Amino acid sequence: MLIVDSLTDHPSTLLDTINSPRDLRHLSLSQMSQLAQELRDTIINTVAQNGGHLAPSLGVVELSIALHYVFDTPRDRLVWDVGHQSYAHKLLTGRRDAFSTLRQYKGLSGFPKRGESPYDTVEAGHSSTSISYGLGMATAKCRQKDSAKVVTIIGDGSMTAGMAFEGLNHAGDLGKNLVVILNDNEMSISKNVGAFSSFLSRKMTGRTIRRLRDHIEDRLMALSSVGENILSVLRKSEESLKGFFTPGMLFEALKFKYVGPIPGHELEDLIATLENVRDHNHGPVLVHVITTKGKGYKPAEENPGDYHGVGPFDIATGIQKKNSSAPISYTKVFGQTISRLARKDKRVVGITAAMPAGTGLAPFAAEFPDRFFDVGIAEQHAVTFAAGLALEGLRPFFAVYSSFMQRSLDQLIHDVCLPNLPVTIALDRAGVVGADGPTHHGVFDLSFLRYVPNLTILAPKDENELQHMLAFCLEYEGPVVIRYPRGSGEGVPLEADFVKLPHGEAEMLREGADLLLLPVGNRVAAAVEAAQLLEAQGINAAVINPRFIKPLDGKLITELARETGKVITIEDNAIQGGFGSAVLELLQQNGLQVPVRMLGYTDAFVEHGSQAVLWKNAGIDSQGIVQAAVELAGR
Repeated sequence: MLIVDSLTDHPSTLLDTINSPRDLRHLSLSQMSQLAQELRDTIINTVAQNGGHLAPSLGVVELSIALHYVFDTPRDRLVWDVGHQSYAHKLLTGRRDAFSTLRQYKGLSGFPKRGESPYDTVEAGHSSTSISYGLGMATAKCRQKDSAKVVTIIGDGSMTAGMAFEGLNHAGDLGKNLVVILNDNEMSISKNVGAFSSFLSRKMTGRTIRRLRDHIEDRLMALSSVGENILSVLRKSEESLKGFFTPGMLFEALKFKYVGPIPGHELEDLIATLENVRDHNHGPVLVHVITTKGKGYKPAEENPGDYHGVGPFDIATGIQKKNSSAPISYTKVFGQTISRLARKDKRVVGITAAMPAGTGLAPFAAEFPDRFFDVGIAEQHAVTFAAGLALEGLRPFFAVYSSFMQRSLDQLIHDVCLPNLPVTIALDRAGVVGADGPTHHGVFDLSFLRYVPNLTILAPKDENELQHMLAFCLEYEGPVVIRYPRGSGEGVPLEADFVKLPHGEAEMLREGADLLLLPVGNRVAAAVEAAQLLEAQGINAAVINPRFIKPLDGKLITELARETGKVITIEDNAIQGGFGSAVLELLQQNGLQVPVRMLGYTDAFVEHGSQAVLWKNAGIDSQGIVQAAVELAGR
């Protein structure tokens, strides 16, 4: 492996000659194998410095080369599902020199981005969208008499989502010339679950089935002409070995031509197969490719889940460079607290959508395996499944990232809140999340959740308050959402005993006569700091920790708003329809006409960058709050 100290000062490589896929198509097979190694070296070196999605991108290096070698990109469209496996694709499509800026503020996105390159066909950050995208594109090309191909690349983990099957079902019905590459590595972020995953298992589709097929062919050939005749019949039968011993039976039932399984790291096999598929013009084709997640970097191959998305790490050891003195994360506090609640109450169950580690539920799963449910990448099902559990007396806690919860709004409204069921949604990664960017920022949840009847919404000011809120959820007879941010808490001690939180009651943190600061969740600490800075400028700011975003503590907020005469709301969320809007509605309903300044994200998608930079840009860090307060106070 070529490991260099500086990504901008390295010896000349074959990769240096690849400025577009056109250059790739002049290479020999041996040169492409060399290129694959150089791509892996570059990806490993860059992710070691910047963090990123390492294992997914290492697993599709050969597949990326073969796709760009065979298909006439960008005229032929490549649609990457999720998009976190697109690093080799970026390196092959003219972004080599900028690759060192991957996931950095103002640098390359960690996902496909249409504004970044004509080779990026969609903005992909959530799973299971590629087939629907691709089918729409293929249908449009057919109507426009455009013979260009559309190829979607989807992982077996993403195939656990219902949307993928909706796309497959429609594609089979329309019969368009869509190519679906099923990248089968038995992993999504954590190890796949579910019946479909078992159906695709390489135990049946990898070496075992090939050996079985070869063994049957050898035995039949030994029967002279009789065996040859039988073998000829079997080879011609679409429902023979392929139908009984591979997942082809399922896909062919959906009217796809099934090809595979084929080894995903053998360039010669990949290229030959893709060339045949490229020339197929008789309806949709699915190519089943077997790959190894983390291929080429031993720590990632051995523990692909740990290296799905990583921070900076030491290449020699694979150990991530973490700040050992950082406070405990909100995610870890959630995991610890739900386990603590489960020890006391047998009704508590935990649910995740393919992310037991990322949501902090892995320890709960180990301790309470019969009370833990991983539903796969199926957030919609998870919410209604939780509703079913609650209907029979259990207390389900569904841990999910804010941006992924967007998929489950209808289920939350219709299946949980309408019947007023005691389901708790633990909304992790609320607010901006950093380098993953606009597809993963959780900046819309307050806006799309606030209007739902029967729903209580909370946001803790620190990690200690989070545990008390979770205890509140266990006792509350109705649906609750708790939103908390990515990353470390405020460094406050965790109290041994739970504190009872009265429903809808806010917390007065600081008295003040000149204006009222109303921060939400992780913005409370910044607001308290801002109030201290304002005091030095002669401005006496009151600070309330709302705790409850819905229902608001109308009595306390209106009293302080009336006394101070000026209000600033601060939220790690979109301004439109968010917490500030709720405060404006409250004041209007109470006949209060006071100046209100709302701080949050404007009507635009938030780019990728560190949380600190994005908070500063939005004016919701302590300095931004001070500036807004000074302007509002007219000083």
